[in-house]
Amino acid sequence: MEIGLKKGTVRVVPWNPEWPILFEQERRRLVEKIGNFVLDIQHVGSTSVEGLSSKPVIDIAVAIGPNVEITALKRPLESLGYIDRGDGGDNGGYLFVKESMPLIRTHHLHIVEHSGRQWKDFYLGFRDLLRKDEKVRMQYEALKLELGEKYVDDRKKYTEGKHHFIRNLLGYDSSIVCKG
Repeated sequence: MEIGLKKGTVRVVPWNPEWPILFEQERRRLVEKIGNFVLDIQHVGSTSVEGLSSKPVIDIAVAIGPNVEITALKRPLESLGYIDRGDGGDNGGYLFVKESMPLIRTHHLHIVEHSGRQWKDFYLGFRDLLRKDEKVRMQYEALKLELGEKYVDDRKKYTEGKHHFIRNLLGYDSSIVCKG
């Protein structure tokens, strides 16, 4: 199964049953390297929702406690091929990316506080809502496909286009951007 997407571009493809397998393989590697620092590792984003078309990039959310420093995770993650992309704060958490070749992203790893709203609402809550509500899943997929055609070379506009839908569903002020 080929995964990966050129940085800054958008390609929405049909859901692939191999995505959860690829996540599980990566989760095992992560547990081996950073398991003693984290509280939980979850497959999130559209690749984690059976039947939902998605960008072919595996999104992983890593929950940490308030006393864990990102610096403790940096070296172990780099040894797995992750690249430090910095702290996005409320806009996705601390981001590491993995590439199959320069600028071809295969994994996005978001590190967030376990007690924070990003973990509970945006990563787990939104994923779980999409998994259980077919109507919402179909609406979201239609939006993603429309935006994917419109913003093939503008990942930022694609993400911004999904933002109102996601925040509205979760009952948040849409003036704050989220990754998704």
